[in-house]
Amino acid sequence: MEENFNMVAKTLFGFEDLLVKELKQLGAQDVKAGVRNVSFVGDKGFMYKANLGIRTAIKILKPIKTFRVSNEDDLYKQVYNIKWEKYLKATGSLAIDATVHSKHFTHSKFIALKTKDAIVDRFRDNGGVRPNVDLRFPDLKINVHIDRSVCTISLDSSGESLHRRGYKLATNIAPINEVLAAGLIMLSGWDGQSDFMDPMCGSGTMLAEAAMIACNIPPNLMRKEFAFERWEDWDVELFEKIEESLLKKTRDFHYKIIGYDKSPSAVHKAKENIKNAHLDEFITIKHEDFFKTQRPGGEQKLHMVFNPPYGERLDIQMEQFYKQIGDTLKQNYPNTDAWFITSNLEALKHVGLRPSRKIKLFNAKLESRLVKYEIYAGSKKAKFN
Repeated sequence: MEENFNMVAKTLFGFEDLLVKELKQLGAQDVKAGVRNVSFVGDKGFMYKANLGIRTAIKILKPIKTFRVSNEDDLYKQVYNIKWEKYLKATGSLAIDATVHSKHFTHSKFIALKTKDAIVDRFRDNGGVRPNVDLRFPDLKINVHIDRSVCTISLDSSGESLHRRGYKLATNIAPINEVLAAGLIMLSGWDGQSDFMDPMCGSGTMLAEAAMIACNIPPNLMRKEFAFERWEDWDVELFEKIEESLLKKTRDFHYKIIGYDKSPSAVHKAKENIKNAHLDEFITIKHEDFFKTQRPGGEQKLHMVFNPPYGERLDIQMEQFYKQIGDTLKQNYPNTDAWFITSNLEALKHVGLRPSRKIKLFNAKLESRLVKYEIYAGSKKAKFN
């Protein structure tokens, strides 16, 4: 039996409860929400499973030591005393990532440097050979987190951020992060039991994440590598068994996923990404200007989630643009639940519809709102009849 240990999954602000739910569904123990993170307990196989199967995590960390620290010397001594030879060969390579929230320490790069010094000095003192720093493909990625006077040293089991799923070859001007897209769709309550639309689909991220949620496909199957594959205790057979067990839980999807974009280059990129993700059987992408479209046929409710341009990187008359969103939904999209995220809280007032929900989130560093508009079928039907 593999032994259990503590882990921490990092996430985006506002996704903590989604992540708790995902971890519990996968079988994590002792799950506790923090701010932008969730701690839990599991074994090595569960660490593999969390990296492969969790949609709303950015990283899965394995803490190996926590201690109090008041200056650089404390940090150096404590890090030096960790038995690093358990985790890394003297001829191996490492990279260190530090985050600091403390009045004693203000510079994360300096903390990373001090941590590196302590580790390589220990190797040098014990045998003369020291590991090298390799920021791109290290054998061991180490995370240092200082909160006031508490320092936690963790091994980063993911490596590159888990939003890099591996299916996106092409992106457009303002692509949405895959973890953010998955979280928005989950917050919107979409469960794959209706048609789904992204009317401003850009490079297709929202469509891909929606298809994977609908079919219960693990989000990180296409990643080239996780950091734990370079660890001393890497177990390829166990990993393959975990992968197989997750794939057995995929399900059929009987509705449509539709994407529109008015930019031909975005449509081309989105199609490329969807094909690369092997999701093209579920998704149709068309070159359309949303403001000139009608709701596709069918009596059933349409579920819409999108990320309209927000003026930070794109030159648009915001008030007019948001008014058009509201008009198009009201006039052409009866029986639709429309959700979108925006950081332009002023422009939101011009939609001209009352949102039934507003959820505070961040898109990168921009404070944003995920809003829901419920468009009813009633009055429009009566007019046609």
